Amino acid sequence: MSSSIEIVHQDSCILVVNKPADLLAVPGKGPSKQDCVVSRVRSLAPELIDQPAVHRLDQQTSGLMVLALQATAHQNLSRQFQHRRVVKRYVAIVDGIVVPEFGRITLAFRLDPDNRPHQIYDAVNGREAITLWRKIKRDKHRTRIDFTPLTGRTHQLRVHSAHPCGLDAPIVGDRLYGTGKSGETLLLHACYLSFNHPADDRIVEFHSEPHF
Repeated sequence: MSSSIEIVHQDSCILVVNKPADLLAVPGKGPSKQDCVVSRVRSLAPELIDQPAVHRLDQQTSGLMVLALQATAHQNLSRQFQHRRVVKRYVAIVDGIVVPEFGRITLAFRLDPDNRPHQIYDAVNGREAITLWRKIKRDKHRTRIDFTPLTGRTHQLRVHSAHPCGLDAPIVGDRLYGTGKSGETLLLHACYLSFNHPADDRIVEFHSEPHF
């Protein structure tokens, strides 16, 4: 198990890391799923609180993730996520030509219990998810997209990209919703994170350039 993790920012309240792709955010079930952002941070900061993660990124997604170093900071950040005061942006490359320059996707979906963790469109029983998007550029048969999710549903950007009622263009490397193959990297990166600092309520911003 590697203990390496890129620390973007650290102070007495919070720690912001740049999560690599294919690393869990928090521990899973079983000894093979203990290597994660939290365990790597804990090896560097043993005094870490028991539950430092206030949000998660998919295992295949890379990019910015904030952790709380104090219980009060965790409560503060959790409220900000709950009330949608945290601004998140992602960069992705989708497999297809997206014609419009920008748009808004509102699409409800839910877990498919027979095919976990796959999410399926369900206009009746699904939970609504909202994503703003902007086209950055097109290159041959792929399009680079800037995503701003207004909600935080599991696999939201992946579903909104792939579904015909969304962009109808899955994210490159997506093995669940596209044609990605085993070992292929998902081209989805959390590039921007902004919130009010738990210590003094000032707005802080963090940036991370994607590797693709």
